[in-house]
Amino acid sequence: MRTLVLAATLLAAGTAQAMQRPEVPVMSDDAIAATLEAGQEVETRVDGDMNGDGDVDTAWIVRGNDKRFLHVQFAARGEFDLYHEPAGSAELDAFPLGPAEMAVSKGILIIKDLTGGTTAISATYRYRGERTKPRMTLIGLDATLYSRTYAHDGAEMSWNLLTGDVIATKLKLVGSGENANYDKSAVKRFKRPVKTCYLENTPDAEESLDMAMKGK
Repeated sequence: MRTLVLAATLLAAGTAQAMQRPEVPVMSDDAIAATLEAGQEVETRVDGDMNGDGDVDTAWIVRGNDKRFLHVQFAARGEFDLYHEPAGSAELDAFPLGPAEMAVSKGILIIKDLTGGTTAISATYRYRGERTKPRMTLIGLDATLYSRTYAHDGAEMSWNLLTGDVIATKLKLVGSGENANYDKSAVKRFKRPVKTCYLENTPDAEESLDMAMKGK
């Protein structure tokens, strides 16, 4: 009986503490707008818990003045206040073929970006936030180079930065006209050194793909 009473007391105390824990308000559009420079505008944004602390963080992409940046801010708690703090920024290709797709899934920030022209680069970046400090770490990068008019061969790469595993595949153009397509061939698998890559040091997708096709 004493054990049951103690368990009930602890449960009630934990519930009360959870109820007393205030939520950090989601970063407002006005707060983001206040960070913009002249000529800049928000391309897209996404909200979600990116560092596993239970609070809602925010990421957005800014365009303007022939520049384009990805910014992330974490929800944070001080002794007496709730606020947001910068968790990193990265420069992106300034001329995408459309707004980037952004999502937060299972604590991972996913950015899908399409750039280039007739020859395009489709890149998917995966970032995870750190709980001990306001930093975002790149944990995965996929990239595909292809012709939007099926004019030449292509290539694709999948890079897991947590394990160093890289899969590089040549895309062989087959068929023509309405029957044109890509056939995956010449798959290479190798490892790159594992090291922490923070958001601000995000490598260029096309350069990473070119190195991967060379086995580097």
